This record gives sequence, structure tokens and C-alpha cells, in this order.
Amino acid sequence: MKPLISLGPFNLYFFGFMIAIGAAVGIFLFIREAKKQGMNHNQLLDVAIYSLIGGVVGARLIFVLIYNPSFYFSNPLEIFFVHNGGLSIHGGLLGGLLTGYLLLKHYKIPIWKTLDLVAPFLILAQGIARIGCDVFGGPISSSLPWGMDVNDQYLHPAQAYEFILDYILFGYLWLRLKRVTYTGQVFLHYIIGYMIIRAIVEFSRINPVVYGPFTVSHLMSLLGIIIGIILIKFRKKSGLIKKQELINLKQSDFIKITLIVLALIAASILIYNGVQG
Repeated sequence: MKPLISLGPFNLYFFGFMIAIGAAVGIFLFIREAKKQGMNHNQLLDVAIYSLIGGVVGARLIFVLIYNPSFYFSNPLEIFFVHNGGLSIHGGLLGGLLTGYLLLKHYKIPIWKTLDLVAPFLILAQGIARIGCDVFGGPISSSLPWGMDVNDQYLHPAQAYEFILDYILFGYLWLRLKRVTYTGQVFLHYIIGYMIIRAIVEFSRINPVVYGPFTVSHLMSLLGIIIGIILIKFRKKSGLIKKQELINLKQSDFIKITLIVLALIAASILIYNGVQG
């Protein structure tokens, strides 16, 4: 990972910094929206913080168990050296969601309603965090203007591909949140949408394949899509919302979110090129 600040033995890494920024922004917006909807924001803040911790633990454990278990079992202390790289986004989602689910059950807070509410801000946080990731994609033609020159080799800016798509999904989910037709809709659209994004971006990266051009990440994304589709079928039957409770979207809503997404993309590209370029 690339250090942002070095003070003696202490290093502040850019990826860790952007994860913290993304988490702070996501949690702040989530809690603000929860207040507007009259939910217990103090309990939800606890849920969000512990879910973040669970997500980091899950991200590390899945990476260790799936991508290089023999190395980590031979060198167990390396498991704790996260700054050397090695986090699985699929594991992060699994760990965070499991932690959040258990806490929501404990506090007796509506689970699907909360998941719908957090989904747009979760993908926004992921997009912001991805700016700091220093895992580039595979080789790219030097004639393409968006290739990144890394050690005299032009590579796919896989991180940029992902945060751009994340922000687009954020815009869609934010609008969807204003017009939910069944509880769980926004969250399940997030799951399917992000799994598709992760699978697309994976084609630009270099990871061990398991079949043809497909990697472990592709298989986990496919599993997530299948689970999402199955859950949608069940939620449409049990979580329908009455038509009179739906909110009509205005043209100004589309214009506002479009401008926000474009601003996010522009600012993120500037920061990404300034630090990673």
C-alpha cells in the first residue's frame, strides 16, 4: 500500500485513509436519513460502527482463506499485517452484513427497512474507499488515454472503473429509495448491482482463473446475483408497500442526483490521478 504520511515508524496509508473517509461519509448520511425517518439513530450508529468492524474482519478472513491459505497458515502473524494488502470485498460485505443483521435483531429494528436505507450510502462509501486502492488492472495499450503508467507499464485503472460504476449505482439507489415498492428492494438491487460491477471490473484485473476467463471473484459475484434474485422473488410476495404510500419522483430529483454523481466522478478522478498517477 502507498503511504500518505510517514512519521517515524507510523505510516498512514492512502487506502486506509480513503476507507475511513468513505465510512465516515456513509455513516453520517445514513444516520441523517434515519433521523428523518424517525428511527432510533443512536442504536443505528452502534450497528453501523460494529458492522464496519465486522466488515474489515470478514474482508481479511475471506482473503486469507480463499486466496492464499497455505502462506497464511505457515505465517499466521501475517494475517494481522493488513497494510501489506489482502482484503476481499465479498468477505467485507459478508462480515458487515452478518454483524449488522445480528445487532438489528438484538435491537428489534426492522431489518429490511434498515437495509434499504443503508444501501445507497454503502455503495457510496465503497466508491470513495476504492479511490485509495492501489491494485491496478492488467496491461493496457499505451495509446489509450486513461491507462496508468505504473513502473513503466501501462495498466488498466481498475479502481477508477469501479468507483465510477459505484457512483452511478449510488445515484440509481438514491432515487429508488424514494420510491420503494417492497421492503428490501433497494438493498437487493444494491447486491445484484454491485455483484455485476465487481464481475465487470474483474475482467480488467489479473487474478488466478478457475474456469476459462473467470476468477474466484466472478464465482462469488455470480452467487451473490443468484441469491439476490431469489430473495427478490420472496420479498415481492411478503414486503409489498401500498401504492398510496409511494412518492412520485420529480424531474428536479433526477437532475440533482445526476449532478451529484458527475461531481463525485470528477472529484474522484482528480484525487485518484493526483495520488495514484
